[in-house]
Amino acid sequence: MRFLDDYLEAYQSPSDSAAPEGAIARPDRETLEEHLARRRYGRFTLTEAIRPSWQLDVIPQAGYRLDTYVDPRSGTRLPALIASVSSEKLFETFLYLLEPIGERCDIVLETSHERKSRQPKEFVREGIDRMVLESILWDFEELLLDDGCTSIAVMHPELQIEVQLDEHKLLIVYAAFRAPFEKILREQGIECHRSMRFISQGEHLHTSHTKYARRFADLTTRFGAC
Repeated sequence: MRFLDDYLEAYQSPSDSAAPEGAIARPDRETLEEHLARRRYGRFTLTEAIRPSWQLDVIPQAGYRLDTYVDPRSGTRLPALIASVSSEKLFETFLYLLEPIGERCDIVLETSHERKSRQPKEFVREGIDRMVLESILWDFEELLLDDGCTSIAVMHPELQIEVQLDEHKLLIVYAAFRAPFEKILREQGIECHRSMRFISQGEHLHTSHTKYARRFADLTTRFGAC
């Protein structure tokens, strides 16, 4: 469990002093292994890509929240929504959310597999037929769901409409008109929670594997993305 070794190296060290009185004791390796092996929280199941911290700052659950993206340079505001979907519904829900984009779209694939690089690498493919896109994505379902270093964004080639499946395995939509996307989520049994917090908002751990770095390279090749 390499990712656990990395986590422990960053999280615990021999020089750590004793925790102050009243502080929560740090768990031992066995306890952490049990926590990181846990996928199910009530009726919600995580993918293999991400785990919450052992303190459970945020307890994973299904739902979505309306939000607004504000461009830091221009101050332009764009309606958005963020959704957390249980793993057994996540991939198909993502594909359903692509339907309002239309028949042609652009894509951006993002990877953070190279640890030496501080910024994720992006690979772009413009002007792909959505049905072709979805056909290829089905071949890479495991990568997209279970790799905590891979994300994808699908965009309308002209309008400000974008759907992301990010590295936290959250679904993020940017669109001036959110109603079609909300309808899809409700049809999938995903309810709106105004004050919902997501796993990305608390301490968390991404997981990956060398095989996923190779599969990501395969994915960019299939798309002809560069």
